[in-house]
Amino acid sequence: MQQVTAALLTIDGKILIARRQKGDALEHLWEFPGGKIEPGETPEQCLAREMLEEFGVTVEVGEFFTASIYRYQHIAIELLAYKTIYIAGDFQLFVHAEVAWVQPAELMQYTFSAADIPIAQKIAYC
Repeated sequence: MQQVTAALLTIDGKILIARRQKGDALEHLWEFPGGKIEPGETPEQCLAREMLEEFGVTVEVGEFFTASIYRYQHIAIELLAYKTIYIAGDFQLFVHAEVAWVQPAELMQYTFSAADIPIAQKIAYC
């Protein structure tokens, strides 16, 4: 099972979500940004690296929020979600088709990848 991280990055009460590009395995679906943990990397290190690679921003990874396990046809993952704090950088799209900053209560209006749905529900309904 592949461990994958997800950033729960909130600014001014809105949380960052990103839509995957056409051609990706989960194209057009929304997700909490992050990525696969590399060998020898902690989840926190992975998330900081992924946010820099995907958006050009520096973040501080905070406390663990929740996990979600899902078996896609192409891979089984354990998605580890962490509260994340924006530190610096101008947001750019290197990997995703678009991003949105949404109120937690609005999360379920978006079509998330299956592994992200339980996380979105937990945030939206807390």
